[in-house]
Amino acid sequence: MLAQVALHHDIEELSRVITDAGARTRLSRIFAAIAEEAGAAILAVYGHAAATAKADGSPVTEADLAAHRVILAGLARDCPGIPVVSEEDAAHRAPDPAETFILVDPLDGTREFISRNGEFTVNIALVEGGRPVVGVVLAPALGRLWAGAVGAGAWTKQVGEADWHRIGCRAPESEGVVAVASRSHRDEATEAFLAEQPVAGLRSVGSSLKFCLVAAGEADVYPRFGPTMEWDTAAGQAVLDAAGGQVVGPDGAPFRYGKSGWRNGPFIGWGARKG
Repeated sequence: MLAQVALHHDIEELSRVITDAGARTRLSRIFAAIAEEAGAAILAVYGHAAATAKADGSPVTEADLAAHRVILAGLARDCPGIPVVSEEDAAHRAPDPAETFILVDPLDGTREFISRNGEFTVNIALVEGGRPVVGVVLAPALGRLWAGAVGAGAWTKQVGEADWHRIGCRAPESEGVVAVASRSHRDEATEAFLAEQPVAGLRSVGSSLKFCLVAAGEADVYPRFGPTMEWDTAAGQAVLDAAGGQVVGPDGAPFRYGKSGWRNGPFIGWGARKG
C-alpha cells in the first residue's frame, strides 16, 4: 500500500518525497502489481473481445475498459491523492504542467490486440514537472514486464516471477544502429529519418514495447513522427530514461508532458549515444 512507501496525500509533500530514488523504485513496484492485475483482466477476454469505434475513430475493446477499471481501482486503493488521467476517461481534464499526476493507457496497441499478435501493453506512469519519472510497461500476452524509476534504474521480469533484473541502454555497434519502428503507424517522415541513419537492423514492433527494447539494449533508436498521445508514451519514456536513454524532439529539445490536449509531437527515443 502507498502508506508503506511513505508517500503522502499532500501534493506538495508528495512531489518532494517522490524525488527520492528509493521511493520512486517502490512506487514502480506498486504500479507493476496493478499492471499485472490489469493484464489478467485483459487476458480473460483475449481472443474474443470485439472492437468498437470511439468518437475519434480509434478502436476500443472490452479489454481496454476492463483494464481501465482495474487500474483506477488499484490506484485509488494504493495511491490515493495523486490525480489520474487515463485514455479511457470519459472526459480528459485540462493539464497543469506543474502538477504531479499519473498517466494511464490501459491497453496500448489495441490494433495489435485485435490482430492477436501479442504486441500490446499496459502503461502506467508518474509525471512530475512535465517529465515521466516512474513508469511500468506490461506485455500481458508475452508475460514480460518492464519498470523504470529515474535516478534509480530500470528493470525487467517475467510475469509470475519475483526477481527483477536490471537493464540498461547500450552504445551502438560499429556496424550501425538497430532501429525499432511502429508496426501499424509508419510514415514518410519516419522512413526519411531512418534513411539518414546508419541502420544495421530494423524491427517493426507494436505499442510501447519499442521503448522497452531500446531500454533493454536490444535496439538503439526509436523514431516516431506520426501522432501519439501522452498516455501512449509516458511509461515507456520513464523506462527508457531510467535505463540511461533519452527521448527528444527532432530538434533535440526534451520531450515534455502536460501539453494542451495531451497530444504529442514527433520524437526520437535514443539509447546510449557514442561520443
